[in-house]
Amino acid sequence: MGLLLVAGVSASVSYFTVSRAANHIVLTDDTASRQSVRLVNVSAPSGIETDFTIAAEQSVNAVVNITSKTMRTVNQPVDIFEYFFGYRGQQLPQQQEPQVGIGSGVIITPDGYIITNNHVIDGADEISVTTNDKSTYSAKVIGTDPNTDIALIKVDAKDLPTIAFGNSDELKVGEWVLAVGNPMNLTSTVTAGIVSAKGRNLGIIGNNNNYQNQNKSNMSIESFIQTDAAVNPGNSGGALVNLRGELVGINTAIMSQTGSYTGYSFAIPVNIVARVVGDIKEFGSFQRPYLGVSIRDIDSEFAKEKNISVRDGVYVMSVEEKSGALEAGIKQGDVISEINGVTVNKSSDLQEQVSRYRPGDVINVSVKRDGKNIVYSVKLRNRQGGTEVVKNEGIEVLGAAFKEISDAQKRELNISYGVQVTGLTDGKLKDAGVRKGFVILKVNDQRVQSVAQLEDLVKSVQKEAKFDERGIFIVGMYPNGKISYYAIDLNE
Repeated sequence: MGLLLVAGVSASVSYFTVSRAANHIVLTDDTASRQSVRLVNVSAPSGIETDFTIAAEQSVNAVVNITSKTMRTVNQPVDIFEYFFGYRGQQLPQQQEPQVGIGSGVIITPDGYIITNNHVIDGADEISVTTNDKSTYSAKVIGTDPNTDIALIKVDAKDLPTIAFGNSDELKVGEWVLAVGNPMNLTSTVTAGIVSAKGRNLGIIGNNNNYQNQNKSNMSIESFIQTDAAVNPGNSGGALVNLRGELVGINTAIMSQTGSYTGYSFAIPVNIVARVVGDIKEFGSFQRPYLGVSIRDIDSEFAKEKNISVRDGVYVMSVEEKSGALEAGIKQGDVISEINGVTVNKSSDLQEQVSRYRPGDVINVSVKRDGKNIVYSVKLRNRQGGTEVVKNEGIEVLGAAFKEISDAQKRELNISYGVQVTGLTDGKLKDAGVRKGFVILKVNDQRVQSVAQLEDLVKSVQKEAKFDERGIFIVGMYPNGKISYYAIDLNE
């Protein structure tokens, strides 16, 4: 059985697939042709409520269809002579072609704030939203957090229908839930299922290590709600609701060998979603807290290897220097059992609990050491090692995603360094006219070798330059070899 992050792309649906051992993971997005919602009365033991109509009525109008358009560069067809003997110019002729992706979103405020998955809108040049009454709006990106696969977008509208937030902590295994979204070109679709499990860590966001880090080296937070409600490409970013019609999760992934639903689907718990979008709305980015430990789950084989008697809890593989955990007294070999009185049995439990706080917050961490239970007060830190809330700064203000160029790209472009723009949202680069695929070679006449170096250069200008001198001059090139120059003002 494979895991699929469900996302439909292009005129014909395709899938973003990530391999993990024998597994595959797909994200869900698809187009919308409006149809009436048909609810199926599912049989259940007597005494259990199976009328889903109220929950469907309270949620379906707040779920929208999202269409994202990304322009990509493709080679133009060549004539038959060039087919056999090769293109005789400097490079193959190229043209811009739109790539279309479709997904779902959930309206959370009457004035147009909408939650969706980051993978639904990642790198999009244009985003449009269609509501259940067939009104269409242009949307802008407020902020994203790829490490939880959450994005917040906004449309210019008033009096939109919204959905109430529930409490994902209160969900119980076996409880009925509904998935609401736009799968397989079918808008306003409702499916029913039960909660099959909670706290699933699938390894589909960020690194797929054999143990999980709760520090700077692994940013992802995964603690999925697993259900057997049918979810297909196009459902990504849609609502998972309880029988009261309250939002309890954002549908994200399916388990499948074919790319279509065959058994299980996965949703991000709303308690994580609310924390992330609240920070994005207020600060421009998620204020991720760090405990400062590398952790892993405990199984029988590992317990025997480490000669530990406990099976419940999370094993501390290492403690980061200058971290809150180290300062508090947590050591390698400790087994973390509780965060602020909440039991943690596995890595995903710990990551979910810590993610509910902000840098600077103090939490009680219960550990088991040498047969004793010890409670430490730990002050959480941010990514930079501080305790303050950080407004949207650094490369986030540029409104783009970046990656180091590969060796193959270096050979193709005849360069030895550079950082490529892999996606654009509303921000400084897009405003300046930078397009996806642009390779940044120099910033303020300094070579850019890595994304971390780019971030350091931008931050140094923001913090050290005078207000009227907070700008950067970028030199770079596009994949077709064109050299371009951009002056970016970093002030608001």
